[in-house]
Parts: sequence; structure tokens; C-alpha cells
Amino acid sequence: MSQTALTTRSQDWPHQVRKPGNHDWERTATRWLGELLPARYAGYATLKRSPVLLARHAQLQVEHETRAVRVALETGRAQLPSLGVTEGVIETSIRMYAAELQQLSRLARAIRLVGDALASGTARAR
Repeated sequence: MSQTALTTRSQDWPHQVRKPGNHDWERTATRWLGELLPARYAGYATLKRSPVLLARHAQLQVEHETRAVRVALETGRAQLPSLGVTEGVIETSIRMYAAELQQLSRLARAIRLVGDALASGTARAR
């Protein structure tokens, strides 16, 4: 069984993206990856024309989001009280950030799977 077949059977494969080999799978991958980026990136034709570049940029975006959430999580208890945030809101935000880290981790795995599949297809096309 090929590596692409193994990775696309993963529970981390995004349900919005068709499996490689299916009709139009790259279009669904490109659409999904594009939706992960801030809206201002929608105007960059280079990202639309290169799904591998788009996947790389989406991975970088999620890595930066993950760092920001970690900082918010690690500094919340120390910094939020001086901003007038109540203890209840601080605790709720801590839980929110912890849940977000888990979601971002799953998202990063999904992006990596899709990016690897796109890169694999690009390498075969050469």
C-alpha cells in the first residue's frame, strides 16, 4: 500500500477534502487550505496556483497560531488580573486556550497529510 493511501486513511484526514485519486481532489484540498488562511490571502494568485505552496503557508499559519495560543495560556494567570479580568473569566479562558491547542494540533496534522499528498502528486507529475 502506498504512503498516500496510508495517510489518507488516517482519522486526521479532513472530511472536506476528497481522497487523492478521486475526481477533483486537489481542488477540494486547495479550497480547504485557502479557508484556513486569513481572508487577505485570498487575493494572492500564487497561492491559488500552487497547492503545495498553499499547504506550506497554511502549516506556517497554524504554527504561529499555536505559538500565540501557548503564550496566552502560559501568561494568562499572571497578566489578566492586572487588566481587570475576573478569576472566573481567567479560568474559562485557560480552558478555552487548552481546547484550542488540541484543535490546532489536529489541524496541523491534517494540513501535513494534505500537503504531503499534494507534494507526492507534484513529484510524480515531474
